[in-house]
Amino acid sequence: MSGRVVAYSSSPLLASRTPVWRSKFIVAGIALGFVALAGRAAWVQVIGNDFYRKQGEVRFARTLELPANRGRIFDRNGLLLATSVPVPSIWAIPEDVEQGKDKAKLVQLARLLQMPHSELMKKLEEDERSFVWIKRQVDEATARQVAALDIKGIYQRKEYRRQYPEGEAAAHVVGFTSIEDHGQEGVELAFDKALAGKPGSRRVIKDRLGRIVEDVREQVPPVDGKDLQLSIDSKVQFFAYQQLRDAVVANKAKAGSVVVLDVHTGEVLALANYPSYSPSNRQNLTGAQLRNRALTDSFEPGSTMKPFAVSLALEKGLVRPDTVIPTAPGRITLAGSTISDSHAHGDLTVTQVIQKSSNVGTVRMAMQLQPREMWELYTQVGFGQRPQVPFPGTVSGKLRAWKTWRPIEQATMSYGYGVSTSLFQLARAYTVFARDGELVPVTLLKTDQAAPGIRVLRPEIAREMREMLHLVTLSGGTAPKAQTMGYSVGGKTGTAHKQEGRGYAEHKYRGVFVGIAPIEQPRIVVAVMIDEPSAGRYFGGDVAAPVFSATVQQTLRMLGVQPDMNVKPQIVVEAVEESI
Repeated sequence: MSGRVVAYSSSPLLASRTPVWRSKFIVAGIALGFVALAGRAAWVQVIGNDFYRKQGEVRFARTLELPANRGRIFDRNGLLLATSVPVPSIWAIPEDVEQGKDKAKLVQLARLLQMPHSELMKKLEEDERSFVWIKRQVDEATARQVAALDIKGIYQRKEYRRQYPEGEAAAHVVGFTSIEDHGQEGVELAFDKALAGKPGSRRVIKDRLGRIVEDVREQVPPVDGKDLQLSIDSKVQFFAYQQLRDAVVANKAKAGSVVVLDVHTGEVLALANYPSYSPSNRQNLTGAQLRNRALTDSFEPGSTMKPFAVSLALEKGLVRPDTVIPTAPGRITLAGSTISDSHAHGDLTVTQVIQKSSNVGTVRMAMQLQPREMWELYTQVGFGQRPQVPFPGTVSGKLRAWKTWRPIEQATMSYGYGVSTSLFQLARAYTVFARDGELVPVTLLKTDQAAPGIRVLRPEIAREMREMLHLVTLSGGTAPKAQTMGYSVGGKTGTAHKQEGRGYAEHKYRGVFVGIAPIEQPRIVVAVMIDEPSAGRYFGGDVAAPVFSATVQQTLRMLGVQPDMNVKPQIVVEAVEESI
């Protein structure tokens, strides 16, 4: 069968002539299309490419923060109190996790991370997010097991976690950081800016799996945080904490605090509270554990205030150490209120007023002073003023303006009622007696230089008061349990009713002892407070003085201070009950 031949010339449609303008129009249209495409390409890639570059960066470019290493915290001898260690954290790209395929593995993952399976699935349901934390700062063993599961969309990265070798003994000094490595308490918070440093940055392009493809611009290196060396001696800190903890437990007390100051340099050698906590394990913490009571709790200091009123009377020439003060019949009435001693002592010298802790004798001297004079001395030694230490939560206590004092209030303030202070303030105030009448500025940072003091009392007055305080710790005083083997000591007991509402609790007390050692050439001041002892004894000489004794002996030995007394067994004698 022969092929059919089509004669195009016989077709009227094909044989018709196409107008020239039509072909030119089609060619021109095609040319304009190419020009438009070329122009659009030039606009997108050369002229107006900022918008598209930004859109690309939003999708693929990332600024990675290069974390700075947080500074370490050392004690005065170079022992670590806080340091950062690298730890793995688990994260995911939710949209990449194949929940159906890896269902069994996800159950295992939740079990490894000790989290409910429902919580894990809730995190993975956030499909619109390209990053979600699953669990941060896990241990290495757990991280290896997670990696072995090989779940698509689950990844790991390194972070830094703070470690605290001294644990609960130094917790209230060092504090802790958040999971973001920001200071939350203690020195970690007070010096957060210096410790944290400044993070760097790196601008990169990532693919959808989070892998870095290339760097976009020059890397900005991080500036590591500065190391910090504290004045704290970790050995003194641990021993003081241990003694305090044992005393609180033995006396069935609510809490306790101890402060140790170097009177030469003003350095804080120890600052401990009980109850405490472990900075590395802060689950189920209570406010009682977190409170740095030595700085944040103010209380009426009781008889520990008597040396200041008596020193002022000596300074003004109103009395001498051997001046006789009548205290019979053991009570005195002012403006309808009666002030009593625990026992009727009869006539006492000024020295004996301190030794026996006589309220009546102290009041008789205080009422010879002007209210303004007492207020000025109290203010000069730091009462009613916030301590100048960069520590969070420090309190100023309470000291009312002298113009508002009534006679009965002036009387009670002389023996520690109507005025409130923190234990830290009280310890610092006693440096006036240890430094021959100079108040010492205190510091939490190590220093090798003697701190210049501020003159408050004449040197001879401070030395006379030290002799009186020494007698308090001997037989016939209120604190023989403060005696320390090998070292002479002096100090003052304080036992005060606790305030409740507008009155005082009948059977709730704070027992306090603040002392100095050695007595001739003082090196340290130690202050101890036991809150609400309930095991039968509550006087400061019974519950706080033994902590002072043990802490002084250990601290002076560590500082290399030579004993100034014959080392012999401590003679335990009954203390004279102080007046409350």
